[in-house]
Amino acid sequence: MSRKTFHTIWTTVLITLLALFFLFPLVWMLASSMKNESEIYSQMSSIWAFLPSKNVGEWFKAYGQLFHRFPITRYILNSVVYAICLTLGSLFVNGLAGYGFAKFKFWGHKVLFGILIAMLVIPGTTLLIQQFQVAKSLGILNTMLAVILPGMASPFYIYMFKNAFEAIPDSVSEAASMEGAGSFRIFWSILLPMTKPTIATVATLAFIGSWNDYVWPLMVLNDSNQYPLQVAITNINNTQPVYMNQVMAILTVSTIPLILVYIFAQKYLVQGLGSAGNGDK
Repeated sequence: MSRKTFHTIWTTVLITLLALFFLFPLVWMLASSMKNESEIYSQMSSIWAFLPSKNVGEWFKAYGQLFHRFPITRYILNSVVYAICLTLGSLFVNGLAGYGFAKFKFWGHKVLFGILIAMLVIPGTTLLIQQFQVAKSLGILNTMLAVILPGMASPFYIYMFKNAFEAIPDSVSEAASMEGAGSFRIFWSILLPMTKPTIATVATLAFIGSWNDYVWPLMVLNDSNQYPLQVAITNINNTQPVYMNQVMAILTVSTIPLILVYIFAQKYLVQGLGSAGNGDK
């Protein structure tokens, strides 16, 4: 056996073991949602804990009971609306900001961009109180805008778009300008479509961040009918009686969209993150 073959084998085995290590909780969650309450606890210490119930009739029973007890569809729709609006807003706002930093050399742009990059080291949780005060001053508490607007702008997304636009030759913009296209037309119709990996990366990260957000929606929303799924999960877990298979079912429901988004966007996601460090600093 050659050294290269041996290296390939042990690397594959190591990657497989690591993948199984991270998949175990997901497999257990899915299997637990497809069996009754007693089976979950009786099979906790055996291999059957990672397998669904032998009775096929139990597989989707917990899901039916969950949707019957709680307005899950409403919570899912709320999360979808929040995630889509925030994702589209992030692409537009951060794309415009990145375009401005990349293609317009205005006075103080280096200092301003340096401050923007410095904000990356500030934990987002330290700004929650200030964001809440701003939302209160604007009078948008307990509305969709309070959930969506604060999450649109991100220094990291602006940084990614700036590098993506800087990688496009200035001759492209100059040619479009000579044809009579304005700055926004150049951005929207020519340059932005040329940054597909960055668009996919920002869209994926923004969607996942919005979908998983718990603290901020809990702070600004009082009406349970406007809760996203992540906030609703806490209420479901605290509503008596609590059934473990239903808890696993709602967690599975909340995880599936993230897996689907990653599967469809992983090609561009790798390209976008790989090129995040390119460009002039």
